[in-house]
Order: sequence, then structure tokens, then C-alpha cells
Amino acid sequence: MANVTVKRFFRGDRYLWGLIGIFMVISLLSVYSSSVSLAYASHHGNTFYFLKTQFIMLMLGLLIIVVTHWIPYIKYMQFAAIGLGVSVVLLGVTLVAGVSINEATRWLEIPGTGIRLQTSDLAKVALVIFLARGLTVYQHELKNFRVVTLRLVLPVVMVCALIMPENLSTAVMIFMISMIILFIGRVPVRFLLAYAGMGLVAVILFASLLLVFKKDNNRVQVWKNRIEAFVSGESTPDADYQANQAKIAISTGKLFGKLPGKSTQRNILPQSNSDFIFAIIVEEYGLFGALIVVLSYLALMFRGIQIARKCDYAFPALMVLGLTVMIVFQAFLNMLVAVGLFPVTGQTLPMISWGRTSVLVISFSLGAILSVSRVMNARERREQLSEIEQTDTNAA
Repeated sequence: MANVTVKRFFRGDRYLWGLIGIFMVISLLSVYSSSVSLAYASHHGNTFYFLKTQFIMLMLGLLIIVVTHWIPYIKYMQFAAIGLGVSVVLLGVTLVAGVSINEATRWLEIPGTGIRLQTSDLAKVALVIFLARGLTVYQHELKNFRVVTLRLVLPVVMVCALIMPENLSTAVMIFMISMIILFIGRVPVRFLLAYAGMGLVAVILFASLLLVFKKDNNRVQVWKNRIEAFVSGESTPDADYQANQAKIAISTGKLFGKLPGKSTQRNILPQSNSDFIFAIIVEEYGLFGALIVVLSYLALMFRGIQIARKCDYAFPALMVLGLTVMIVFQAFLNMLVAVGLFPVTGQTLPMISWGRTSVLVISFSLGAILSVSRVMNARERREQLSEIEQTDTNAA
């Protein structure tokens, strides 16, 4: 009886639910192990601080997944423009009056609560859903350069421009994800190449202007040092310290690792429970643990494609593919940084790294994917749907 109740409550792709459970287990194990020393030093000997906060965020994330997967997916299309508009406003407020941490202003604090939101995470998801909507609405005008530029690419540029001054890596990542989504949506490749070229020029021009007008700008110097260290491959005091320590952690993990809780680099590697948590996973669980993480994200990509293939209409398919690409792209970017195959970017490992806004935003994304899956599965089985879901195909 209880099993039937659970199945009725948690609908949608059961494999995706399983993957969510795997990510949560990996997250709790790796966050605790990677942050014991940091928690002891910074929270008066409370070694469970980061484990406790991550458990709370994951439970909140699970609640968000459950709620969002019961929302008819047509609602995401209807509120896509509003969501993007709110995100753009929040990005602007963050740029002007945000909280500065480590010389970067990326967070917005909710007055009276002490809760900080990384508004770029909110904007990232809002933009993906907006692009899915735009590609659906203008699907017969995608060969019109003017329409694609004004209706689809201009919002991307707006979001990236607001993020770029304080978080170049995230702005570049969002731009790349957007180009992939536009490619999936059948925007001509020649358009995408033109946008990519203009984007590259914009980044170079932006960095050059900062160097000219703010010669002591630390952010530009950090970008420059990281890229130079990556290209040269030098392991010197001038090279990126985080990258070098991550390589040490990975190189000592070997096949089966040092076993859980036996990491030594967690005491040395900065951001060991967030940006570089994959290095600690490899150190403790070896190549075997790394494969589990990699295969889990590949399985997520596969399930996303399978869910999209069931869709008869453009918007749900594009939203599922867009959100899946967003999560998996960020995951592999994080792992490539950890193993030294990409310059340091500061991106977290989705649903595994310690975090707050990132965990909740990725949970929302997974819930939206499951919302589509739930409806598609119900239609396959000819189950009863709400009146909205029975008629939403006409709108989608």
C-alpha cells in the first residue's frame, strides 16, 4: 500500500528519480569528507556543519522537485518571459548593490534573513526556459537573422553582459549553453558562428577596456593568470594554486582511491567542498568513483534525450533538452577543470557540490524535466490528467 502511495506521489521518469537519489548520496558523502577540517576550523569544532547545511538544502531541493514536477509544463512556457525579466532585474540590482565576497559581487542578500542568492544561477535557468519558448514561438522564422538576433540572442547578450563584470566564466558558460540550445532548436549554423565570433570579440574588448581604465583590476589579472597557467602548463608558484592542488589529489587517487575520509588534500585545496569537490572524490574513491560520477551525468543526459523524444510538441522537448544540457555541460566543465583540462572557472558540480542557490536551482530544473516526463508517461498509459494538461498541447 505504501509503495503504491509513493509511486503516485513521485511521478515521471523513475530512472531520473534514481539518479537524483544517487547524486544526493554522493553529495552527502563527499561534502562531509571534503569539509571536515574546514568545518572544525571555521565553526568552533563542529565538523558536521557543512554536512548538516547540505542535508537541509538537499531536502529543500527534494521538496522543490516534488512541487515543480506536479506543475503542468505549459505554465513554464507561459511565465518564461516574466521569469527572465525578474532575473534581469535581480542581476542589475546585484551589480549595483550586491554582496561582495572574495572581491567579486555575485550575491544578493535578502534583507533581514541573511540568506544570499547567486542571481546568475536564477538567470541561467530562466534564460534556458525562455529560449525554449522563443524557439517554439518563432520556429518558422529561424532562418531570419533579424528575428533570431532580436528575439533570441539579444536576451542572451543582456544576461551575459550583466554577469560578465563580476563572473566572466559564468557569462561565457551561459553563452555557450545558449548557443548549443539554439543549435538544437535548428538555428542555422552560420548564424551561430557569427554570434560566437561577436561574443569572442566582446569578451576581449571588455577585458581590454578594464585593463586600460582599471589597471589594478584584480579580476582581469586573475583571468589572465589562469589562462596563462593553463596554456603554459607550468607548475610554478605563479601558476594557479587551486589547479595544482587538485592535480595532486587526483594523481594520488589511483584506481580505488585512499578510501572515504582519508583525503589529505582536503586540508590544503581551496574550495574542496564546492568548486573542486570532484578532485576529492577521485582522491578518496579513485578512478572507480570518478567513473560513477561521470556515468551518472551521462545517464542524466540519456534520460533527458529519451524524455524529449516522447514529446510531440516543441516546447517541452526543447525545455527538457535545454535544462539537461545546462546541468551536464556545467558538470563536465567542473570535472575538466579539476583534472586540469580547462582553466579554473569557479563552477560547482551540480547536485553534488556544497551550495545553496545552486542546489535549489538545479532541483527546480530537475523538477521541470520530471514535469514533462510525468505528462508524457501519463499520456502513454492513457491515465487521467488535469484539464490544463489535457489541453496544453494546443498551446505548446
